Amino acid sequence: MTTTRSLEARPRVGDSEKMTINLGVVDLGQVDLLVQEGFYSNRSDLVRTAVRNLLTLHGDTVRQTVARRTLTLGLQHLTRAELERAVAAGERLRVRVVGLARIDDDVTPELALAAIEAVSVLGAFHASPAVRRALAGRMV
Repeated sequence: MTTTRSLEARPRVGDSEKMTINLGVVDLGQVDLLVQEGFYSNRSDLVRTAVRNLLTLHGDTVRQTVARRTLTLGLQHLTRAELERAVAAGERLRVRVVGLARIDDDVTPELALAAIEAVSVLGAFHASPAVRRALAGRMV
């Protein structure tokens, strides 16, 4: 039996990923000017603020797409006990996340393969290297 299941989003403060951008020298100079004038504490603060403002501007589109695609928005944390329950119930999970998908370190590759049918993550996927290798063929 194949079942699609979504868990409650539970974002944690401090979960972040590094992102690198390239800017032209004129744009960079303007960023530095705004930082120097005290509008932002540093370059990263300006970029984070700009990204958040754009995400707010497009918030309705993001929410509609998340609902249409039945995605989890935020954090989906999979524990060993949860995956064992899914296997015992004959379920196969489809992990579909916009944000962070995390699989506990005590989950074995065999358990992950038995419990997880597919993984699709827009954002970051945290799992042990062995589990990541095991699920590589199920990443969509």
